[in-house]
Amino acid sequence: MTAAEQARDDGPLPANPYHPLAWIVGEPDIGDGVWIGAFTVVDGSGGLTVGAGCDISAGAQIYTHSTVARCLSEGATGTERRPTSIGRHVHVGANAVVLMGSKIGDFSVVGAGAVVREGTVAPPYSLLVGVPARVVPDGARRFTTG
Repeated sequence: MTAAEQARDDGPLPANPYHPLAWIVGEPDIGDGVWIGAFTVVDGSGGLTVGAGCDISAGAQIYTHSTVARCLSEGATGTERRPTSIGRHVHVGANAVVLMGSKIGDFSVVGAGAVVREGTVAPPYSLLVGVPARVVPDGARRFTTG
């Protein structure tokens, strides 16, 4: 079997235990009970932790690297990588983007379409909404039952 035939049989993305159309890069530390939807990018190349019980909705992208400096320096600078962490029971909405170096606390919500800037720190129960995302402390508490 040729490589092209194998790619057609296996699909274009490496197999993962979450969704066949999710692209998981590197070796992220993903907790128990995490759901990852289709058409997602989960980049563990710079160090990624996703806590137990998270939902990462369709089209969401979580990055731990940036190639901006490499591109603009004509390759003189390498790819920049920074660890990113998503706490326990965090909901990442459809088409949201979380950039490298961000730390999102437990029981938070990243709204659909939000763009979380590099290095954003959000305490537990935060709501992150908009482009760029603004952090609303305790904004996710309204979704809790207790």
